[in-house]
Amino acid sequence: MDAKTLFLATRPWSFTMTFSSVTLGVLVAALAGFFNPVLYLLTFGGMLAFHAATNLINDYFDVRHKVDMMGAPTTKYRPHPVAAGEESLGTIGRWAAFFYALALLSAAYLAILRSPVVLAIVAVGIVGSLLYTADPVVLKAKGLGEITVFLMWGPLIPLGAFLVQTGTLSVLPVALAIPIGLLVALVLMANNIRDIEYDGSVGMKTVPVLLGRRRGILLYDSLLTITYLLVPLFVILRFLPIWSLLVFLTLPESLGLWRMFGDQIPDNADPRTASLALKFALLYMAGLILQLFVPIAV
Repeated sequence: MDAKTLFLATRPWSFTMTFSSVTLGVLVAALAGFFNPVLYLLTFGGMLAFHAATNLINDYFDVRHKVDMMGAPTTKYRPHPVAAGEESLGTIGRWAAFFYALALLSAAYLAILRSPVVLAIVAVGIVGSLLYTADPVVLKAKGLGEITVFLMWGPLIPLGAFLVQTGTLSVLPVALAIPIGLLVALVLMANNIRDIEYDGSVGMKTVPVLLGRRRGILLYDSLLTITYLLVPLFVILRFLPIWSLLVFLTLPESLGLWRMFGDQIPDNADPRTASLALKFALLYMAGLILQLFVPIAV
């Protein structure tokens, strides 16, 4: 597989989610007085490898299960070298194993430097990543895809990043990661609402398939609302600085998505949600950075 094909197969546009999750955990640590840029880069690199492996193994099993094939919705909006017959399953599987190995090596090194719990967190993430699509579990076929994604890119990765910086565990990065995790889960849910008919036809019992389109959209809207409500709640509880209210600059875009989903699910439902998630995350983190340099009493 040439470098360009491999790069596209890893779905690099989705790596913004890992950037947000890792950086959030590091910023929470920085507010507590801990910041090591080398450890940040090592954590980010290891989690990028983990994310790449997750995307590759997802494609590997979806092709094996005949969920992904040419003409499937996923092949219409992104390159899919295995479904297109450009690369073999074996090749994709070997590259997934390579990236998992890189993630484990990074975790092992950071565990030696900071805490063995780092390796345990990454191991849990890898198990979840595999079981998401691997037999005999296939979490995403049992309506557990969104919660799996939420747990990994919500509490788990920020907690690990915080641990690497501080050498300690805390409930704070777990709590503050909830809005980010919800938005990452909503990207998947938007994809699954759009593909509800196809997923149902191939036996993928995603949350929207189980709930139906109308209730799936209602859940999407409800979780999006909760995401915004959590920020002022965390400010009131003094978990977040008042700067964090900057996320409400994304509210018009969020309301636009809400109205759009009420009329018709667009073909670009998931990238539109991902765009909102990235803007929200950047403003969320900007609030923490401003608190570092222009502190306001909380």
